[in-house]
Amino acid sequence: MSEFRLSFPACVVAGNSRLSAEDILLLRRYTFPEGVRTPDDVVTLMALNACCPDKCPEWADYFVEQMAGFIVDRCHPIGSLDEINVDWVERVLFKDGVVEGELEFAAVLHMMDIARHVPPSLKMLMLDQLRIALAEGRGAYAKRRALRTGIGADDVAYVQRILRDRLGQGAPLLSPVKEEILTAIDRGTSPHLRHPDWQAFIKTILPPSSLRHAQVEPARRWLQVPDSFFLDEDMAA
Repeated sequence: MSEFRLSFPACVVAGNSRLSAEDILLLRRYTFPEGVRTPDDVVTLMALNACCPDKCPEWADYFVEQMAGFIVDRCHPIGSLDEINVDWVERVLFKDGVVEGELEFAAVLHMMDIARHVPPSLKMLMLDQLRIALAEGRGAYAKRRALRTGIGADDVAYVQRILRDRLGQGAPLLSPVKEEILTAIDRGTSPHLRHPDWQAFIKTILPPSSLRHAQVEPARRWLQVPDSFFLDEDMAA
């Protein structure tokens, strides 16, 4: 069975405790002179990202641009994404339904930004990152959110970024699966923990039938007496 090995200078860079801007110049010149072009190049890029615990600020942009550029600009269909691309992204960058690495997460978002077409399946995967973050606290998106509980302004901006082609008058309707995910996100938070912009936004994209849940909280007695008190004949007498 063949074993993947890093070539020079990637093997030297991987052995460093810190990945510097000078290392990126070496990678650009010798390891990726034409950018990340092949699946082996992707493995090398991800290995470098995993091996070096400390990285210069320039690495984040380089990693995101190269990873997204490989999928969108090097793979068929050029300039766009299809279900085969999405399957590859899910197998390589996702684990148990979430993207765990912050740079990998940013790379997927960048793919969606630069591609002419993004399949619904990828949008659903990325919308689900918010649902999982709220329900389970897992994934890279859970770490970057401003709030631990509730829906914040950053969450609203995140959903709008994913669904930007479904916003505005005359935009196509959301698929039932996307509606289901957004409804689960909405129902998973108390009304007082939702940012005001979320309320306005969600009403424009979800049908009224999906918003009839728990909009009015159940009436509460001013005196907190258990129901069993009223069912006990001796107490009632």
